[in-house]
Amino acid sequence: QVHLVESGGGLVQPGGSLRLSCAASGRAFSIYAVNWYRQAPGKERELVASIDSGASTNYADSVKGRFTISRDNAKNMVYLRMNSLKIEDTAVYYCNAERPPLGYWGQGTQVTVSS
Repeated sequence: QVHLVESGGGLVQPGGSLRLSCAASGRAFSIYAVNWYRQAPGKERELVASIDSGASTNYADSVKGRFTISRDNAKNMVYLRMNSLKIEDTAVYYCNAERPPLGYWGQGTQVTVSS
């Protein structure tokens, strides 16, 4: 079983940066693709970034060039570095591991971008 705990959220000004962390427990974490999702009030949950077992990455168009997903398998950690933050990036951010059959989710961490 994989358990995920997100951290690193908080309040930041527009143009600022944050790094979110996802700490994982369980066997064979390194073989699973991991995603960051976010959900803003009144909106559907959206996929922000993905990283597979070979460290290949993909990003939503809205965050390309600003966000970077990475993983450190030795530490069972996945990160989301967020630069040039915008007010519209405000959301709860969730870590997701693609372990069959349903995947695993963390509890979420709040990111608020406000002046």
